[in-house]
Amino acid sequence: MSGLFTALLLQQQGWEVDVYERVEGELADRGAGIVAQPEIGAAFKRLGIDFGPNLGVNTVPRRTFDREGRLIGETECPQTHTAWERVYRLLRSAFSPAHYHRGRRFVHVEQDDTAVTAHFAEGPPERADLLVGADGLRSTVRGQFLPDFGPVYAGYVAWRALVDEAAISPATHRDIYLCMAFGLPPGEQLLGYPVAGPNDDLRPGHRRYNWVWYRPAEESTKLKDLLTDESGQTHVGSIPPPLIRASVIEEMRADARRLLAPQFQEVIALARHPFLQTIYDFETPRMAFGRVAIVGDAAFVARPHVAAGVAKAAEDTMALADALARNEDVPAALKEFEHARIGIGRRIVARGRALGAYIQPERRTEEERRNAEIHSGPERVMREIAVLDFLYG
Repeated sequence: MSGLFTALLLQQQGWEVDVYERVEGELADRGAGIVAQPEIGAAFKRLGIDFGPNLGVNTVPRRTFDREGRLIGETECPQTHTAWERVYRLLRSAFSPAHYHRGRRFVHVEQDDTAVTAHFAEGPPERADLLVGADGLRSTVRGQFLPDFGPVYAGYVAWRALVDEAAISPATHRDIYLCMAFGLPPGEQLLGYPVAGPNDDLRPGHRRYNWVWYRPAEESTKLKDLLTDESGQTHVGSIPPPLIRASVIEEMRADARRLLAPQFQEVIALARHPFLQTIYDFETPRMAFGRVAIVGDAAFVARPHVAAGVAKAAEDTMALADALARNEDVPAALKEFEHARIGIGRRIVARGRALGAYIQPERRTEEERRNAEIHSGPERVMREIAVLDFLYG
Protein backbone atom coordinates (compact mmCIF):
# COMPACT_ATOMS: atom_id res chain seq x y z
CA MET A 1 0.00 0.00 0.00
CA SER A 2 2.70 2.50 0.99
CA GLY A 3 4.74 1.50 -2.07
CA LEU A 4 1.84 2.31 -4.39
CA PHE A 5 1.11 5.61 -2.64
CA THR A 6 4.77 6.55 -3.07
CA ALA A 7 4.88 5.49 -6.71
CA LEU A 8 1.74 7.38 -7.70
CA LEU A 9 2.65 10.58 -5.84
CA LEU A 10 6.17 10.72 -7.30
CA GLN A 11 4.91 9.84 -10.75
CA GLN A 12 2.46 12.72 -10.44
CA GLN A 13 5.47 15.02 -9.84
CA GLY A 14 7.25 13.84 -12.96
CA TRP A 15 9.44 11.06 -11.59
CA GLU A 16 9.91 7.83 -13.55
CA VAL A 17 8.91 5.15 -11.04
CA ASP A 18 9.08 1.35 -10.93
CA VAL A 19 7.62 -0.83 -8.18
CA TYR A 20 9.30 -4.13 -7.29
CA GLU A 21 7.00 -6.54 -5.43
CA ARG A 22 8.52 -9.65 -3.88
CA VAL A 23 5.26 -11.64 -4.12
CA GLU A 24 4.66 -13.35 -7.45
CA GLY A 25 0.86 -13.27 -7.40
CA GLU A 26 -1.65 -10.43 -7.10
CA LEU A 27 -2.24 -9.02 -3.60
CA ALA A 28 -5.91 -8.05 -3.93
CA ASP A 29 -7.19 -11.03 -1.92
CA ARG A 30 -5.07 -10.20 1.13
CA GLY A 31 -5.90 -8.30 4.27
CA ALA A 32 -9.20 -7.71 6.01
CA GLY A 33 -11.10 -4.64 7.17
CA ILE A 34 -9.63 -1.22 7.87
CA VAL A 35 -10.97 2.07 9.18
CA ALA A 36 -10.84 4.55 6.30
CA GLN A 37 -9.40 7.51 8.19
CA PRO A 38 -9.80 10.93 6.50
CA GLU A 39 -6.08 10.94 5.61
CA ILE A 40 -6.67 8.08 3.16
CA GLY A 41 -9.40 9.99 1.34
CA ALA A 42 -7.17 13.08 1.24
CA ALA A 43 -4.39 11.07 -0.42
CA PHE A 44 -6.81 9.70 -3.01
CA LYS A 45 -8.09 13.17 -3.81
CA ARG A 46 -4.55 14.47 -4.18
CA LEU A 47 -3.88 11.66 -6.65
CA GLY A 48 -7.11 12.30 -8.52
CA ILE A 49 -8.41 8.79 -7.80
CA ASP A 50 -12.20 8.64 -7.87
CA PHE A 51 -13.52 6.21 -5.26
CA GLY A 52 -17.17 7.03 -5.93
CA PRO A 53 -19.68 8.31 -3.38
CA ASN A 54 -18.20 6.17 -0.59
CA LEU A 55 -14.81 4.62 0.11
CA GLY A 56 -16.59 2.05 2.28
CA VAL A 57 -19.53 1.61 4.65
CA ASN A 58 -20.41 4.59 6.85
CA THR A 59 -21.39 4.08 10.48
CA VAL A 60 -22.20 6.38 13.40
CA PRO A 61 -22.98 4.31 16.53
CA ARG A 62 -20.48 2.43 18.66
CA ARG A 63 -21.93 -0.24 20.94
CA THR A 64 -20.61 -2.59 23.62
CA PHE A 65 -22.35 -5.86 24.52
CA ASP A 66 -21.89 -8.01 27.61
CA ARG A 67 -21.55 -11.79 27.74
CA GLU A 68 -25.33 -12.22 27.63
CA GLY A 69 -25.71 -10.01 24.56
CA ARG A 70 -27.11 -7.00 26.43
CA LEU A 71 -26.18 -3.50 25.32
CA ILE A 72 -24.04 -1.97 28.10
CA GLY A 73 -22.64 1.10 26.35
CA GLU A 74 -23.30 3.26 23.31
CA THR A 75 -21.83 6.43 21.82
CA GLU A 76 -21.55 8.15 18.44
CA CYS A 77 -18.41 8.26 16.31
CA PRO A 78 -19.02 8.77 12.57
CA GLN A 79 -16.52 6.73 10.52
CA THR A 80 -16.06 4.91 7.24
CA HIS A 81 -15.01 1.27 7.20
CA THR A 82 -13.61 -0.44 4.16
CA ALA A 83 -11.69 -3.50 3.06
CA TRP A 84 -7.92 -3.53 2.59
CA GLU A 85 -8.41 -5.01 -0.86
CA ARG A 86 -10.69 -2.13 -1.94
CA VAL A 87 -8.03 0.47 -1.14
CA TYR A 88 -5.35 -1.68 -2.74
CA ARG A 89 -7.36 -2.17 -5.95
CA LEU A 90 -7.94 1.56 -6.32
CA LEU A 91 -4.21 2.25 -6.02
CA ARG A 92 -3.13 -0.72 -8.13
CA SER A 93 -5.46 0.13 -11.01
CA ALA A 94 -4.07 3.68 -11.12
CA PHE A 95 -0.47 2.51 -11.61
CA SER A 96 0.90 1.28 -14.93
CA PRO A 97 1.27 -2.53 -15.11
CA ALA A 98 4.37 -2.07 -17.26
CA HIS A 99 6.20 -0.56 -14.26
CA TYR A 100 4.92 -3.00 -11.62
CA HIS A 101 7.28 -5.96 -11.34
CA ARG A 102 6.16 -9.06 -9.42
CA GLY A 103 8.37 -11.76 -7.99
CA ARG A 104 11.41 -9.49 -7.47
CA ARG A 105 12.92 -10.06 -4.02
CA PHE A 106 15.14 -7.20 -2.89
CA VAL A 107 18.53 -8.33 -1.55
CA HIS A 108 20.59 -5.20 -0.94
CA VAL A 109 21.30 -1.67 -2.16
CA GLU A 110 24.51 0.11 -3.02
CA GLN A 111 24.73 3.88 -3.32
CA ASP A 112 27.16 6.65 -4.14
CA ASP A 113 26.87 10.43 -4.44
CA THR A 114 24.80 10.25 -7.62
CA ALA A 115 22.58 7.14 -7.53
CA VAL A 116 21.46 3.92 -5.85
CA THR A 117 21.64 0.41 -7.27
CA ALA A 118 19.10 -2.14 -6.03
CA HIS A 119 20.02 -5.82 -6.27
CA PHE A 120 17.37 -8.53 -6.47
CA ALA A 121 17.39 -12.30 -6.09
CA GLU A 122 15.68 -12.51 -9.47
CA GLY A 123 16.62 -10.38 -12.45
CA PRO A 124 19.24 -7.71 -13.03
CA PRO A 125 20.13 -4.86 -10.66
CA GLU A 126 18.36 -1.54 -11.16
CA ARG A 127 19.98 1.90 -10.90
CA ALA A 128 18.01 5.01 -9.90
CA ASP A 129 18.16 8.38 -8.14
CA LEU A 130 16.13 7.15 -5.15
CA LEU A 131 15.06 3.92 -3.47
CA VAL A 132 12.04 3.78 -1.16
CA GLY A 133 11.67 0.76 1.12
CA ALA A 134 7.97 0.13 1.57
CA ASP A 135 8.48 -3.52 2.44
CA GLY A 136 6.67 -3.79 5.74
CA LEU A 137 7.27 -5.02 9.27
CA ARG A 138 10.30 -7.16 8.45
CA SER A 139 11.75 -4.75 5.91
CA THR A 140 14.81 -6.03 4.09
CA VAL A 141 15.70 -2.46 3.15
CA ARG A 142 15.64 -1.34 6.78
CA GLY A 143 17.52 -4.45 7.83
CA GLN A 144 20.51 -3.48 5.70
CA PHE A 145 20.91 -0.15 7.50
CA LEU A 146 19.59 -1.06 10.97
CA PRO A 147 20.35 -4.75 11.48
CA ASP A 148 20.02 -4.55 15.25
CA PHE A 149 16.48 -3.14 15.22
CA GLY A 150 13.42 -5.35 14.80
CA PRO A 151 9.79 -5.76 15.85
CA VAL A 152 8.92 -6.55 19.47
CA TYR A 153 6.08 -8.95 20.29
CA ALA A 154 3.32 -7.21 22.26
CA GLY A 155 2.19 -10.30 24.19
CA TYR A 156 -1.05 -10.97 22.33
CA VAL A 157 -2.54 -11.97 19.00
CA ALA A 158 -5.60 -11.08 16.94
CA TRP A 159 -7.97 -13.53 15.35
CA ARG A 160 -9.56 -11.94 12.27
CA ALA A 161 -12.07 -12.86 9.61
CA LEU A 162 -14.58 -11.53 7.09
CA VAL A 163 -18.17 -12.82 7.07
CA ASP A 164 -20.74 -12.36 4.31
CA GLU A 165 -23.45 -9.92 5.35
CA ALA A 166 -26.17 -12.12 3.85
CA ALA A 167 -25.25 -14.99 6.19
CA ILE A 168 -25.86 -12.97 9.37
CA SER A 169 -29.23 -13.47 11.09
CA PRO A 170 -31.63 -10.48 11.12
CA ALA A 171 -31.40 -10.07 14.91
CA THR A 172 -27.60 -10.04 14.98
CA HIS A 173 -27.51 -7.78 11.92
CA ARG A 174 -29.75 -5.29 13.70
CA ASP A 175 -27.58 -5.25 16.81
CA ILE A 176 -24.02 -5.16 15.47
CA TYR A 177 -23.83 -4.65 11.72
CA LEU A 178 -24.22 -0.91 11.06
CA CYS A 179 -21.99 0.17 13.93
CA MET A 180 -18.61 -0.53 15.47
CA ALA A 181 -19.46 -3.18 18.04
CA PHE A 182 -17.33 -4.28 21.00
CA GLY A 183 -17.11 -7.24 23.34
CA LEU A 184 -14.78 -6.94 26.32
CA PRO A 185 -14.04 -10.20 28.15
CA PRO A 186 -11.55 -9.64 31.00
CA GLY A 187 -8.16 -8.81 29.51
CA GLU A 188 -9.39 -9.21 25.93
CA GLN A 189 -11.08 -7.13 23.25
CA LEU A 190 -13.31 -7.99 20.31
CA LEU A 191 -14.58 -5.49 17.79
CA GLY A 192 -16.40 -5.67 14.48
CA TYR A 193 -17.69 -3.42 11.73
CA PRO A 194 -19.08 -3.58 8.17
CA VAL A 195 -16.87 -3.38 5.08
CA ALA A 196 -17.22 -3.67 1.32
CA GLY A 197 -18.03 -7.04 -0.18
CA PRO A 198 -16.07 -8.98 -2.80
CA ASN A 199 -15.05 -6.89 -5.82
CA ASP A 200 -15.70 -3.67 -3.84
CA ASP A 201 -19.43 -4.35 -3.59
CA LEU A 202 -21.15 -1.77 -1.34
CA ARG A 203 -24.75 -2.86 -1.96
CA PRO A 204 -26.71 -3.75 1.20
CA GLY A 205 -26.79 -7.50 1.56
CA HIS A 206 -23.62 -7.93 -0.52
CA ARG A 207 -21.14 -6.45 1.95
CA ARG A 208 -19.12 -8.24 4.63
CA TYR A 209 -18.55 -8.03 8.38
CA ASN A 210 -15.01 -7.69 9.68
CA TRP A 211 -14.32 -8.95 13.20
CA VAL A 212 -11.08 -8.84 15.21
CA TRP A 213 -10.51 -10.59 18.54
CA TYR A 214 -7.41 -9.64 20.57
CA ARG A 215 -6.27 -12.36 22.99
CA PRO A 216 -3.20 -12.73 25.24
CA ALA A 217 -0.70 -15.40 24.18
CA GLU A 218 2.49 -15.95 26.18
CA GLU A 219 5.38 -16.12 23.72
CA SER A 220 7.16 -19.34 24.66
CA THR A 221 4.02 -21.42 25.24
CA LYS A 222 0.68 -20.27 23.81
CA LEU A 223 2.05 -18.29 20.86
CA LYS A 224 4.36 -21.15 19.94
CA ASP A 225 1.38 -23.52 19.96
CA LEU A 226 -0.73 -21.18 17.82
CA LEU A 227 2.06 -20.92 15.22
CA THR A 228 2.66 -24.68 15.00
CA ASP A 229 1.07 -26.39 12.00
CA GLU A 230 -0.24 -29.96 11.59
CA SER A 231 3.20 -31.23 10.59
CA GLY A 232 4.73 -29.94 13.82
CA GLN A 233 6.60 -27.06 12.21
CA THR A 234 6.55 -23.86 14.29
CA HIS A 235 6.47 -20.74 12.13
CA VAL A 236 8.24 -17.55 13.12
CA GLY A 237 6.17 -14.39 13.49
CA SER A 238 3.09 -15.54 11.59
CA ILE A 239 1.50 -18.63 10.11
CA PRO A 240 -0.14 -18.91 6.66
CA PRO A 241 -3.93 -19.20 7.22
CA PRO A 242 -4.28 -22.60 5.48
CA LEU A 243 -1.72 -24.07 7.88
CA ILE A 244 -3.52 -23.13 11.13
CA ARG A 245 -4.47 -26.36 12.87
CA ALA A 246 -8.19 -27.20 12.92
CA SER A 247 -7.97 -27.88 16.65
CA VAL A 248 -6.63 -24.37 17.28
CA ILE A 249 -9.55 -22.82 15.39
CA GLU A 250 -12.05 -25.00 17.22
CA GLU A 251 -10.53 -24.01 20.57
CA MET A 252 -10.96 -20.35 19.61
CA ARG A 253 -14.62 -20.93 18.66
CA ALA A 254 -15.23 -22.78 21.94
CA ASP A 255 -13.74 -19.85 23.87
CA ALA A 256 -16.07 -17.52 21.95
CA ARG A 257 -19.06 -19.54 23.12
CA ARG A 258 -17.79 -19.26 26.68
CA LEU A 259 -16.74 -15.59 26.74
CA LEU A 260 -18.61 -13.56 24.14
CA ALA A 261 -22.10 -12.27 23.44
CA PRO A 262 -24.32 -14.49 21.26
CA GLN A 263 -24.09 -11.92 18.45
CA PHE A 264 -20.31 -12.32 18.31
CA GLN A 265 -20.52 -16.08 18.73
CA GLU A 266 -22.61 -16.15 15.58
CA VAL A 267 -20.25 -14.17 13.35
CA ILE A 268 -17.24 -16.12 14.62
CA ALA A 269 -19.00 -19.41 13.84
CA LEU A 270 -19.80 -18.12 10.33
CA ALA A 271 -16.16 -17.33 9.52
CA ARG A 272 -14.93 -19.93 7.06
CA HIS A 273 -11.27 -18.95 7.12
CA PRO A 274 -10.25 -17.10 10.32
CA PHE A 275 -6.61 -16.10 10.36
CA LEU A 276 -4.13 -15.15 13.03
CA GLN A 277 -2.20 -11.90 13.36
CA THR A 278 0.69 -11.63 15.81
CA ILE A 279 0.76 -8.13 17.32
CA TYR A 280 4.05 -6.25 17.28
CA ASP A 281 5.48 -2.84 18.09
CA PHE A 282 8.26 -1.32 16.05
CA GLU A 283 9.75 2.14 15.80
CA THR A 284 12.79 3.11 13.78
CA PRO A 285 15.47 5.55 14.93
CA ARG A 286 15.93 6.70 11.31
CA MET A 287 13.88 6.93 8.12
CA ALA A 288 16.54 8.33 5.74
CA PHE A 289 19.83 6.74 4.69
CA GLY A 290 21.45 8.86 1.99
CA ARG A 291 19.36 8.22 -1.13
CA VAL A 292 17.25 5.55 0.59
CA ALA A 293 14.07 6.15 2.62
CA ILE A 294 11.70 3.81 4.47
CA VAL A 295 7.97 4.47 4.80
CA GLY A 296 4.85 2.88 6.25
CA ASP A 297 5.27 -0.29 8.30
CA ALA A 298 8.94 -0.50 7.34
CA ALA A 299 9.47 2.47 9.66
CA PHE A 300 6.76 2.26 12.34
CA VAL A 301 4.33 -0.47 13.28
CA ALA A 302 1.63 0.47 15.77
CA ARG A 303 -0.83 -1.93 17.31
CA PRO A 304 -4.05 -2.08 15.27
CA HIS A 305 -6.14 -0.39 18.00
CA VAL A 306 -4.97 2.96 16.61
CA ALA A 307 -6.21 2.06 13.10
CA ALA A 308 -3.50 4.29 11.66
CA GLY A 309 -1.54 1.90 9.43
CA VAL A 310 -2.79 2.92 5.99
CA ALA A 311 -3.37 6.54 7.01
CA LYS A 312 0.19 6.71 8.34
CA ALA A 313 1.49 5.22 5.09
CA ALA A 314 -0.43 7.79 3.06
CA GLU A 315 0.86 10.70 5.13
CA ASP A 316 4.43 9.35 5.10
CA THR A 317 4.40 9.24 1.33
CA MET A 318 2.80 12.67 0.94
CA ALA A 319 5.49 14.14 3.22
CA LEU A 320 8.16 12.38 1.17
CA ALA A 321 6.76 13.70 -2.10
CA ASP A 322 6.51 17.23 -0.67
CA ALA A 323 10.12 17.17 0.56
CA LEU A 324 11.38 15.98 -2.83
CA ALA A 325 9.34 18.68 -4.58
CA ARG A 326 10.93 21.37 -2.41
CA ASN A 327 14.51 20.14 -2.63
CA GLU A 328 16.32 18.79 -5.70
CA ASP A 329 19.08 17.34 -3.52
CA VAL A 330 17.75 13.87 -2.73
CA PRO A 331 19.65 13.16 0.53
CA ALA A 332 18.71 16.60 1.87
CA ALA A 333 15.07 16.06 0.91
CA LEU A 334 15.01 12.70 2.66
CA LYS A 335 16.41 14.25 5.83
CA GLU A 336 13.65 16.87 5.68
CA PHE A 337 11.09 14.08 5.25
CA GLU A 338 12.54 12.18 8.21
CA HIS A 339 12.36 15.25 10.42
CA ALA A 340 8.71 15.77 9.48
CA ARG A 341 7.55 12.20 10.14
CA ILE A 342 9.68 10.50 12.75
CA GLY A 343 8.06 12.19 15.75
CA ILE A 344 4.55 11.41 14.49
CA GLY A 345 5.48 7.77 13.98
CA ARG A 346 6.71 7.54 17.56
CA ARG A 347 3.50 9.09 18.89
CA ILE A 348 1.37 6.59 16.97
CA VAL A 349 3.36 3.62 18.29
CA ALA A 350 3.14 4.96 21.86
CA ARG A 351 -0.61 5.35 21.49
CA GLY A 352 -0.97 1.75 20.35
CA ARG A 353 0.99 0.56 23.35
CA ALA A 354 -1.21 2.58 25.68
CA LEU A 355 -4.48 1.31 24.19
CA GLY A 356 -3.36 -2.32 24.20
CA ALA A 357 -1.66 -2.45 27.60
CA TYR A 358 -4.60 -4.12 29.34
CA ILE A 359 -4.52 -7.04 26.86
CA GLN A 360 -0.85 -7.82 27.56
CA PRO A 361 -0.43 -10.86 29.82
CA GLU A 362 2.35 -9.02 31.65
CA ARG A 363 2.72 -5.32 32.53
CA ARG A 364 6.33 -4.82 33.46
CA THR A 365 6.43 -1.06 34.03
CA GLU A 366 4.42 1.43 36.03
CA GLU A 367 3.44 3.13 32.76
CA GLU A 368 2.02 -0.13 31.38
CA ARG A 369 0.08 -0.74 34.57
CA ARG A 370 -1.28 2.80 34.52
CA ASN A 371 -2.28 2.54 30.85
CA ALA A 372 -3.97 -0.80 31.46
CA GLU A 373 -6.14 0.83 34.11
CA ILE A 374 -6.85 4.03 32.19
CA HIS A 375 -7.64 2.66 28.73
CA SER A 376 -9.93 -0.25 29.61
CA GLY A 377 -13.66 -0.29 30.20
CA PRO A 378 -16.46 0.28 27.68
CA GLU A 379 -16.54 4.09 27.78
CA ARG A 380 -12.81 4.55 27.17
CA VAL A 381 -12.60 1.77 24.59
CA MET A 382 -15.51 3.14 22.55
CA ARG A 383 -14.14 6.67 22.73
CA GLU A 384 -10.50 5.89 21.89
CA ILE A 385 -10.21 2.88 19.59
CA ALA A 386 -9.49 3.79 15.93
CA VAL A 387 -9.69 7.55 16.64
CA LEU A 388 -6.74 9.77 15.64
CA ASP A 389 -7.72 12.90 17.57
CA PHE A 390 -4.75 12.33 19.91
CA LEU A 391 -2.41 13.34 17.05
CA TYR A 392 -3.89 16.80 16.82
CA GLY A 393 -5.01 17.54 20.35
